[in-house]
Amino acid sequence: MPEIMDRIKEANRAVTTGIDDSAVKHWVTVYIMGKGYRVPADITIMQAMEYAGYRFVRGAGCRAGFCGACATVYRTAGDWRLKTALACQTRVEDGMFLVQIPFTPAEKPSYDITKESLDGTPLLKYFPEVARCVACNTCTKACPQDLEVMDAIQAALRGDLEEVTELSFDCIQCGLCAMRCPAEITHYHVAQLARRLYGRALPVPQHVLARVEEIEAGKYEEGFQKLLSMSREELYKKEQREKGGLATRDASRVTRNGQGEG
Repeated sequence: MPEIMDRIKEANRAVTTGIDDSAVKHWVTVYIMGKGYRVPADITIMQAMEYAGYRFVRGAGCRAGFCGACATVYRTAGDWRLKTALACQTRVEDGMFLVQIPFTPAEKPSYDITKESLDGTPLLKYFPEVARCVACNTCTKACPQDLEVMDAIQAALRGDLEEVTELSFDCIQCGLCAMRCPAEITHYHVAQLARRLYGRALPVPQHVLARVEEIEAGKYEEGFQKLLSMSREELYKKEQREKGGLATRDASRVTRNGQGEG
């Protein structure tokens, strides 16, 4: 593992530090919108596109696999399959043909969550295409989060809000499932409605109600206003101090022999 990480670090140097190309030891060729580019090996698709001179106006967000903005469709040389991924967390391969998808054309119906019944009936009411699911599992194969998307849609068909919520909880709404679905289901919109209905049906915990009362009473107003008045430099320094404090506390929990204190 250290050898692999060292290779990745070395390959990234030209991108992250602007070092001369002659320092890069490993190269691959990728094709972006049909044009070939020689890029350092082991960097991400997003880094490779930027290395090739592309600037992300859209299709880039958190760069950490959480927002779903960088949905990418690609093929590799000698493989007929169309593959899907997030550009920020997928590393380039030699002979990779890339197509960046700025958004997924999937309309979301309008609804008032407070006026809907708290069972599974609104799912088919607003998303009748769910009934067209042929259980091909293409949506699951397309998911970069490795979620059981097809199982969630089958649960939606049964009206099982809890099951849909559990199976789709880590969905980042990248849209790749809907893009690949032959039944034209917008899985992430279905799951979002299911989670909203299920959440509304649950009782509000007492600690949440207590915190809302504190906020409404103005308990945190002074601290909030203080944060708003701070400059960007002050906020950045405060964040760094807090991170340093966390690192120090975490380090203090490890004994000299490298074992945790328990």
